Amino acid sequence: MRIDPNWWKDLFDEFYLRTDARSVDDERLTYREVDFLEEVFSFSKSEPILDLCGGQGRHALELSRRGFCQVVLLDYSETLVRIGKRKAAAEKLGTVFIRADARAAAFSSQTFRVVMILGSSFGYFIDETENRKMLQEAARILKPGGVLLMDLPDREYVLKHFKPVIRHRIDASLEVVRSREIADDIIYSREIVTSRTQGRIREHTYCTHLYSPRKISRLLADAGFERIGTRKGFMCRQSEGDFGTMTRRIVVTARKPGDYSARTFYSQA
Repeated sequence: MRIDPNWWKDLFDEFYLRTDARSVDDERLTYREVDFLEEVFSFSKSEPILDLCGGQGRHALELSRRGFCQVVLLDYSETLVRIGKRKAAAEKLGTVFIRADARAAAFSSQTFRVVMILGSSFGYFIDETENRKMLQEAARILKPGGVLLMDLPDREYVLKHFKPVIRHRIDASLEVVRSREIADDIIYSREIVTSRTQGRIREHTYCTHLYSPRKISRLLADAGFERIGTRKGFMCRQSEGDFGTMTRRIVVTARKPGDYSARTFYSQA
């Protein structure tokens, strides 16, 4: 399957929020995930937090609603950043939205206590070197002892339950069909959105890497992180239908060397 290596530059728009609403615009899921963040970490609500590749801000905005007062979001999508800013203004929240490339975040070194990469937003670059740059940048902008939190597709589950074609209805008139291939632990997907009245109205191809706990741990260690832990079964959704790589995920924590008392957890079989 042919794919533009820069596919991520124009996929994430308002229509994406419709095609992927059940995963990226689900308030109940967002509440559960932010509950998890508060449960895992014991940091103060005054700590600076970065939501890296945070889209329209579903996690960042919810953290701000709960009293976290230094929440910053960075995303490349001009559309999603604009939507997030509008929501923050409407709710009078202090969430800061910045449009930039996650590989060059333009923050000073040692700025944040926590960096989050959530919603399976890691592994979009075909060239693994570019994915590594994201982790290196996260390490650079974290304070000593700061924590990185990521969630990723559960590789074992994806491979075991892989389906070459997934389809679901957005509403009564729109259907999404995703045709997928796997090669070298990269899932290549072609997404076609069809309208009953207009026919084919959108087509995109994109990809995401799959990581075993061992592989992501190695990448994080190479980027300078320590105390790396993985946990399976993060927000499992298999009982609610096939959500592709979002059906079952793993969550990963890692710490930048230094003195900090935030809790973390370690690999579970």
